[in-house]
Amino acid sequence: MNKIRKGDQVIVIAGRDKGKRGTVARRVDEDRIVVEGVNVVKKHVKPNPMKGTTGGVIDKTMPIQQSNVAIWNPATGKADRVGIKLLSKAEQEARKTRDNGVRVYKSTGEEIKA
Repeated sequence: MNKIRKGDQVIVIAGRDKGKRGTVARRVDEDRIVVEGVNVVKKHVKPNPMKGTTGGVIDKTMPIQQSNVAIWNPATGKADRVGIKLLSKAEQEARKTRDNGVRVYKSTGEEIKA
């Protein structure tokens, strides 16, 4: 179970974009994620008349290590760590889920809704 998922609000805790907040757009692989508005680079693109694209300089969002971000807790207004709370069989059946755990904020203990 990944602690940071697509759609989560995160804050960057290390690197040149430290302090920026954004939403996780996608997971690239097991340890890299793309966050909207974070790690934006300039990319020089050649024109391609076959595809109908024009050339120039574009802004592109690049992946960032998930260890450099922390989940944003709106209740406290700070970065927080993620814990896994295990569910009993009765809770699993009530939720109709196959997951045996849910993500919770470490500081408050409340469940992460995503």
